[in-house]
Amino acid sequence: MIPSSPENQERFAPMFAALCREVGFCLHPKGEARVIAALDIGLDAATRAVFDADGADFAASTGDLRRAVRDCLKAHLPD
Repeated sequence: MIPSSPENQERFAPMFAALCREVGFCLHPKGEARVIAALDIGLDAATRAVFDADGADFAASTGDLRRAVRDCLKAHLPD
């Protein structure tokens, strides 16, 4: 499990900055922690966590938006 620590939030900061800049999902620290925790399950779970953390309706969103979020997370995952 990826712990939600200040070090991890710093490690994932570029990913969340890209998510905000490229897709428009600018999450608060608690939302970021939810996404980091969901990454243990996989990118699909993390994608859903982004929508949940933002209060957006995952089911009602377009496939293009869901794909854009997933692709952004994948492209900016820290090593």
